[in-house]
Amino acid sequence: MLVHARNSNAYMETAWATWMLGGVWVPTNFRLSPAEVAYLAESSAASVQIFDTAFPEHAAAAEQANPALRRRFSIGGAGAEDWEALAAHPGAIAHPADVLPDAPAWYFYTSGSTGRPKAGTLTHGQMQFVVTNHLCDLMPGTTEHDVSLAVAPLSHGAGIHALTQAARGAATVLLPGERLDCAEAWRLVEQHRVSNMFTVPTILTMLARHPDVDRVDHSSLRYVIYAGAPMYRADQVHALRKLGPVLVQYFGLGEVTGNITVLPPHLHTDAEDDPLIGSCGYPRTGMDVAILDTEGNRLKPGETGEICVRGPAVFAGYANNPAANEAAFRHGWFHTGDLGHLDARGFLFITGRASDMYISGGSNVYPREIEEALLTHPAVAEACVVGMPDGRWGESGVAVLVLEAGQSASPEALLAHLDGRIAKYKWPARFLFWDELPKSGYGKVAKRDVKLRLAERENTR
Repeated sequence: MLVHARNSNAYMETAWATWMLGGVWVPTNFRLSPAEVAYLAESSAASVQIFDTAFPEHAAAAEQANPALRRRFSIGGAGAEDWEALAAHPGAIAHPADVLPDAPAWYFYTSGSTGRPKAGTLTHGQMQFVVTNHLCDLMPGTTEHDVSLAVAPLSHGAGIHALTQAARGAATVLLPGERLDCAEAWRLVEQHRVSNMFTVPTILTMLARHPDVDRVDHSSLRYVIYAGAPMYRADQVHALRKLGPVLVQYFGLGEVTGNITVLPPHLHTDAEDDPLIGSCGYPRTGMDVAILDTEGNRLKPGETGEICVRGPAVFAGYANNPAANEAAFRHGWFHTGDLGHLDARGFLFITGRASDMYISGGSNVYPREIEEALLTHPAVAEACVVGMPDGRWGESGVAVLVLEAGQSASPEALLAHLDGRIAKYKWPARFLFWDELPKSGYGKVAKRDVKLRLAERENTR
């Protein structure tokens, strides 16, 4: 069942209905283009389409790409069978379908940052473990008296988070619009006494830096969870000082449904001598995390390699993609594609994506380290460093920065700021200043798009 719609009660109803029928739920991010949704319709081989009438072009593109779509339902108006009428029909399903724990429940599409999205198969048994694990590790003590605020599309991590609320009878409050409205989000936190929310670092940073964070009462918050990408230290400290000891970080890809590591509130600190600065926490309950070399051998504490994981939260594999499965499940582990190391106590530190690393003058350079250092400059609001072809060094770093409003910074001043913070061979060869960085529909900086724009600039010179 393919679903393309904005966040709504009906959106989550489609999930319950799909699983009651024993089908596979295929939610899409409403920010995707018609062509992207058409690809998901085709690759998932969905037989039913549910669409928000705000997206007629998406619905038409999906139907054209997948002639096997037998039935179409609309949310919010005409154009097909009405979802609201169907959902209101009493006794339509007397008993849920009899499905086994290994049966597919959800095609969780990757964001496609390094290619076309792949359909990760999440099973019923896996989801049961994930919901239990989230309640155990991220939001202990959650009950029917709690209230959650959804500030991201329910098609991915926010949808998983909403399931955990439903499991405990907690309410989920939705934003009224398609885009993040920080003032409205803070108003809803105060009005509904919101106790937890799921965010990504970019959203958490926007919320924590919005003026209303100082105007509203957000003392009801117990858990502000952020995931999807590591959070820059400067932003983390700012959020911690604004919101108090409520931050919860977890590391986990869609393929592991968020269940790799957790850094709970009591391990967040703004102290500059804290040994856990930069850590995304310790392994989640029931999960095994290892750093492996290219031969599948475990590396020692402090040694950098690929972050790999195994356990009951790991997905069943990519649907209809044996080549991707072979690459992802080498040596009996799921390979995340992220690089990092464990310390002696088992805390994980992420260096960056393997695909982000570039080689300059024979040395491996990890952009995240440079971005972290640049973000400590008071004029820098956002930073993205990528490796670009260089006739002398093979590749060299290009730093694309968004500056704070009213601030300025020269390349010379930025290099002086980096002096003593990171080795000179890691310094960017060029600095560019943009009004904004391109981001994916999931709030992550789209480095592929940054590199494409930089390449276009070079070709037009």
